[in-house]
Amino acid sequence: MPSLKDLKNKIASVKNTRKITKAMQMVSAAKLRRAQDAAEAARPYAERMNAVMAGLSASVGTSESAPRLLAGTGKDQVHLLVVMTAERGLCGGFNSTIARLARLRATELLAQGKTVKILTVGKKGREQLRRDFEANMVGHIDLTEVKRVGYANAQSIARDVLARFDAGEFDVATIFYNRFQSVISQVPTAQQIIPAKFEGATTSALYDYEPSEEAILADLLPRGVATQIFTALLENGASEQGARMSAMDNATRNAGDMIKKYTTIYNRSRQAAITKELIEIISGAEAL
Repeated sequence: MPSLKDLKNKIASVKNTRKITKAMQMVSAAKLRRAQDAAEAARPYAERMNAVMAGLSASVGTSESAPRLLAGTGKDQVHLLVVMTAERGLCGGFNSTIARLARLRATELLAQGKTVKILTVGKKGREQLRRDFEANMVGHIDLTEVKRVGYANAQSIARDVLARFDAGEFDVATIFYNRFQSVISQVPTAQQIIPAKFEGATTSALYDYEPSEEAILADLLPRGVATQIFTALLENGASEQGARMSAMDNATRNAGDMIKKYTTIYNRSRQAAITKELIEIISGAEAL
């Protein structure tokens, strides 16, 4: 049985922890609002961009003049997995779900005899995947110093990926991130970006393009890759803050339960000690 002093120190320690988790919950709530607004504002642009690109891609088809970013290399032997996670922890299963999805895909590809290369964006994904796939790591992008993700950050990542593609380092590239749905729901998502795949609805209207569809696509496809990466970064940002807010709320509630539990034990132990002292005093008085 711990002493009264130990119980008192433990209660004080848990109270201090509760103050920290409550403060982190409030900070995450404030950041979540901004991150959610940014993610939701970017979705219509990304959807419209995909629709335009889908229409152009359908016009070009599989012609020999189609850009390599659309047609691909003609092989799917080497896969680049771009795993996008957070730089910090304390956000529940946010990082683990992304890493788990990437790990499953990497394992499946290796079992099929494919070559897997992993590019990590965010420290936590790198830490988790390095245990099993350190030999497959080809690069890491650190966003620790970035306080608010912008399109320039997505362009930097896109330039890295496109440079590797132009150098013939891989055939297929897929990004992994969490799509934000709500504070308690984030969906792990795998999205192929090279060769480009667009899910936007195509229009039945016919257009004449000047310059040609191929020339327009050659210019728009790199921007499309950057846009998809930017959208993933924004979705990840909102998902991270939502997961952290939920995790810190649970931690605060658990701390409150622990405080109640230890306070009850402390009061009972204190009462028992007082009762024991009274019994000793009464017994001593009777002995006289």
